[in-house]
Amino acid sequence: MIVPATFSLALANETATAHLMADLALLIGPGDVITLSGDLGAGKTAAARAMIRYLAGDEALEVPSPTFTLVQAYDLPSFPLLHADLYRVSNPLELEEIGLSPLPEGTVALIEWPERAPSALPADRIDLGLNYRAALGSTARAAEITGYGKAAAQVARLKALRQFVEAAGYADAKRLRMPGDASTRSYARLVRGDGVVILMNSPRRPDGPAIYHGKSYSAAVHLAEDVKAFVAIDGGLRERGFSAPAIHHADLDVGFLITEDFGTAGFIEGNPPRPIPERYEAATDMLAALHRETLPETLPLAPPLNYTIPSYDTDALLVEAGLMLEWYLPDRGAKLDPEKRTEFVTIWRDLLSKPASAPRTWVLRDFHSPNLIWLGERQGIARVGIIDFQDAVMGPVSYDLVSLLQDARIDVPEQLELALLSRYIKTRRASDETFDTSVFAELYAIMSAQRNTRLLGTFARLNRRDGKPQYLRHQPRVWTYLSRSLAHPALSRVRQWYELNVPPPVG
Repeated sequence: MIVPATFSLALANETATAHLMADLALLIGPGDVITLSGDLGAGKTAAARAMIRYLAGDEALEVPSPTFTLVQAYDLPSFPLLHADLYRVSNPLELEEIGLSPLPEGTVALIEWPERAPSALPADRIDLGLNYRAALGSTARAAEITGYGKAAAQVARLKALRQFVEAAGYADAKRLRMPGDASTRSYARLVRGDGVVILMNSPRRPDGPAIYHGKSYSAAVHLAEDVKAFVAIDGGLRERGFSAPAIHHADLDVGFLITEDFGTAGFIEGNPPRPIPERYEAATDMLAALHRETLPETLPLAPPLNYTIPSYDTDALLVEAGLMLEWYLPDRGAKLDPEKRTEFVTIWRDLLSKPASAPRTWVLRDFHSPNLIWLGERQGIARVGIIDFQDAVMGPVSYDLVSLLQDARIDVPEQLELALLSRYIKTRRASDETFDTSVFAELYAIMSAQRNTRLLGTFARLNRRDGKPQYLRHQPRVWTYLSRSLAHPALSRVRQWYELNVPPPVG
């Protein structure tokens, strides 16, 4: 049995309540249930309204009390949310009529007056009790937050987050929601009189089943386990003159950071979005500058701790490519016999021997438009702000260029891809006469095929396992990139295998 976690705090006014609800919003996800209890007028609806507006990113959003409708539904950017008021419920059976029994999967539920139907509440939930605190003023409230079951860890983390933000001097800062990513991390902007910073919540990555030679998927492909990787790589990049965000405050053990805010200027424009050539040129130049350097495998973290960058070895690359067998092919209704599966692994292992023997560099791994910020006031390659690199590995020099020029989320025209590829090669040759253009072009094609094979599997997995069908819309684009790379003569065996066994995506 998991022991409940609880803590109390005083809320001086509705602004303080809004800060609390924004902090809690950083830590919740689909399926979570939050109950709000207290006397009439204690601030339950105000608390719910603050969270909904924060999650919607709209301070003016109309959030009526559900006293008479009983349930209000919101389709928010991160997940759907139900705001319920059970004050008028006299029988728990009524919850079936209003769609609260059972609670919908993949939805966050905010429930006022939970004591009206206690038998319908899940064992895993967060309870927020609000009461008047007249001694502190007419607007003051006392809040008691308790996490039951699996939610106990969320409440313990909320307490730690509040302590971290207060110690950093941002307890009274305004919170603004930021879009998340496909990871367990979440972000918020903290706004106060002297500027804006970013709060990163980076919990330790949960370990999955050990199905890859005794390792979980994240361990097998060397995804970062905690925030230490981000901090180490950040320091390594900044030391070498690259624009990674300054870290102002850090809790390495719990996984909280307050960092410099690079703003929102991106590398794409228009609808549908398309690359901004000047900015893509700068990003290409930045990679060329990074790859000219001899980069260490070990970086200082916090004395006396060091961080060793994992090796992007053949086994890791094979596990990633294998997502096609595990997820993409079943999603497309394609069946393979054991012989075909063995053939797939053999072909890829042979092909990956080439990047395995090539010079290695820091592979930032997610070097593409969503993770690049344009810093127009800076000069040269410093204009390229890099914000996502915690999964960096020591690996093939061509990988990040593939990530940039074959962006899975937007169309990069082939003419622009080839122009930037030539730009990178010309820049590298200008400083290194031994740089072999044909060898690099071959490595580029191999890593393109590997990365796009992985992405087809990853997006199918996000659909089937995680209930995120929106990623399927990227598969046709990824297929186009994959087809380009398979045209290289070095990939003839892979191309033939795919032609026989891999159906194209729908759409």
